[in-house]
Amino acid sequence: MPTWIVRLDEPGAGPRLAVKDVIDVAGVPTTVGCAAVADRAQPATEDAACVSTARAAGARIIGKANLHELCYGVTGVNRWYGTPINPFDPTLIPGGSSSGSAAAVGAGEADIGYGTDTGGSIRIPAACCGITGLKTTWGRISFDGVWPLSPTLDTVGPLARDVAGVVAGMQLLEPGFAPAGTVTTVGRVRRPDTDPQVEAAVDEVLLAWGVDVVDVVLDGWAAADTAFERIIGAEAYAVNRRWVEASPDRVGELISRRVLAGAAVTDEELADARTTRQHWQAELAGLFDRVQVLALPTLHGPPPTLGEVGPRPPLNQVTRTFNVAGVPAVALPTVDRGTSLQLVGPRNGEELLCAAGADVERVVQSLRP
Repeated sequence: MPTWIVRLDEPGAGPRLAVKDVIDVAGVPTTVGCAAVADRAQPATEDAACVSTARAAGARIIGKANLHELCYGVTGVNRWYGTPINPFDPTLIPGGSSSGSAAAVGAGEADIGYGTDTGGSIRIPAACCGITGLKTTWGRISFDGVWPLSPTLDTVGPLARDVAGVVAGMQLLEPGFAPAGTVTTVGRVRRPDTDPQVEAAVDEVLLAWGVDVVDVVLDGWAAADTAFERIIGAEAYAVNRRWVEASPDRVGELISRRVLAGAAVTDEELADARTTRQHWQAELAGLFDRVQVLALPTLHGPPPTLGEVGPRPPLNQVTRTFNVAGVPAVALPTVDRGTSLQLVGPRNGEELLCAAGADVERVVQSLRP
């Protein structure tokens, strides 16, 4: 099945964990969903740090999950290993790049999925598959034993059917993790080109939640968006160019073009992008002195169908700037089918986001017929 690259089905009574095949599991090759990498991959000699902590907590690895090739895409479509079926709606893309992890969780084949998020790759498949996904603070969870895409943007995080599952996933990553705090003030972010129905779904949840909602404007968003493109372009080129150059026929054409395009980022542009990142981080830090979390859609519109991908704004349009800032964000289903609410918190604010997410989940359940 295209959900999996390798099934393991380890025995035991602990939570069933799907591991995105960018994360090392001892004794199993890591393919990153790419034929060029798989051709040369050797079995990992040890677990990635995040897998080691999960095993210590009793988790059982049930398989290495499929993904968008080289983690460099948001649809989840993979020419080499197939496209995971979206369990929420099989006519829709599963979202990427952590497509297999989201599909496994959504289909009930796994209790928790490990994914990585560089520009939305946990939150986007969570939104597409109607589940919950948490992008962690950059640097909070060890990336040792995880294949990089853009090292200054990459994060590891959990996907699950609900917030309780995400909390359980965080406990596998960070023993002793627990939600904490109460959100009473939310900063509402609105972006151009977002579907009014999606914005309305977010507003419906916030109204029923009963928190104070403050409209906020993020002046540095456009600059941060440009910075993202330059940072991921330069860093992904440095990481993956060798696979494209050595085996061009074993890397998807679109992925090859995307990787090689990073060569055009100049040293000056990259330096400017890093300076912009500092300004963006400072802007958000100042904002979090006034509001506790930010709220906005996870996707700017409904998840596209499998044949619809292409002539749309990028699916990571409202997720990727938060990778530039390095702050955590959680994607949560709303009442409207196919829409997802994104809550963004301050650095190391995962405990607060999970507490807020549980509140949102209860609100959404109360609104459903």
